[in-house]
Amino acid sequence: MLSCRVAMASSAQTEFIILRGPRSLARCAADWLLNRVLAVPGTPAVCLSGGSTPLLLYQLLAEAPWRERFPWRRVHWFWGDERAVPADDPRSNYRAARAALFDRVPIPAENIHPIAIEDSLHQTADAYERVLQEFYGASRLSDNRPLFAATLLGLGADGHTASLFPGDAALAEEQRWVAAVPAARPEPRVTLTPRALSSSGEVAFLVSGAQKREIVARLRAGAPLPPSRVRPAGRTRWFIDRAAAGTGTA
Repeated sequence: MLSCRVAMASSAQTEFIILRGPRSLARCAADWLLNRVLAVPGTPAVCLSGGSTPLLLYQLLAEAPWRERFPWRRVHWFWGDERAVPADDPRSNYRAARAALFDRVPIPAENIHPIAIEDSLHQTADAYERVLQEFYGASRLSDNRPLFAATLLGLGADGHTASLFPGDAALAEEQRWVAAVPAARPEPRVTLTPRALSSSGEVAFLVSGAQKREIVARLRAGAPLPPSRVRPAGRTRWFIDRAAAGTGTA
């Protein structure tokens, strides 16, 4: 049971959970992620987000009580997007997650599936799509068999999530699982498409900071921004701190 208070209106498929601050947000998201993987037998897959907000969550997972309870050896880890930088670059989503989490817990190396940047973005997208399909065991996604048990996503001040930016062609991709985003700045990127991100048992958006307040308000008002294109099989949970929500409630 999540020890978080629902402080904004929710629907059958979407829940908005407001937390006091970034650490409360991370603790609640850690409980959610643990419960998700424990509920899925076999080898559940988790899709990770880049950005600064999830890093505290990753650090908490490597600490008590989550470290002792998490089924590290049977969970596989993937990424929702990656910057076109070397794996040891400070801007790399993989590098950040490795330092915060993977280097601190007993995860088998073969369970970690970073997006390996190839000579071109399109080669990278093709290669990572094959990695996902090999894990899934099919080249087509089935609505009743999600690729991921859980997907973590963030929210940019411009409304982007993963590397799905408003107006970019990747946002409209309906067949591919992975797409190149050459126009992204300050560096090109590779991203999972809405089709792949939606193939999730549940999705959680982690949003913190006053700079996100305006975009959160637009989303709640129904603006057609990239997060609205991610429609998982189960619930979408928004873990939002008070600064981003613009509320004094906790």
